[in-house]
Amino acid sequence: MFVKGSNFMTDVVSCILMDENGRILILKRSDKVRTYRGCWSSIAGYVEEDEEPLDTAFKEIREEAGLLEGDIVLVRRGDPVEFSDVYEGEIYNWKIFPFLFKTEKKDKVQIDWEHTNYRWVYPSDISGFDTVPHFDDVVSNLLI
Repeated sequence: MFVKGSNFMTDVVSCILMDENGRILILKRSDKVRTYRGCWSSIAGYVEEDEEPLDTAFKEIREEAGLLEGDIVLVRRGDPVEFSDVYEGEIYNWKIFPFLFKTEKKDKVQIDWEHTNYRWVYPSDISGFDTVPHFDDVVSNLLI
């Protein structure tokens, strides 16, 4: 099997939102996104060249869930997670910057085109979902 790929690292944020009951927001990726279509994940996005990961996190939460900075509180910033993966014959080298936020505004969540569904679940229930690679590692590291 021929696998194409790149040697550069792609920086992305993974934003875990937690409600007042300890449940986290997971979102099902639509068929319109480039990678991991149909998988469950957090709010995520590419870190642009001129952005800091935290700024990207706030931007992605606003775009993908409709929550503003005043609707969320940063609880923890995790250590970056690096891994390589093959998706549809292409190699991806990911560097994930994980963030944990709390919100009491879960009723305000409005997803965009990148997702088809969302749920608030307890972290222990993640194993029952088809998630993006290393999602459970990101969540468990943030909730230590």
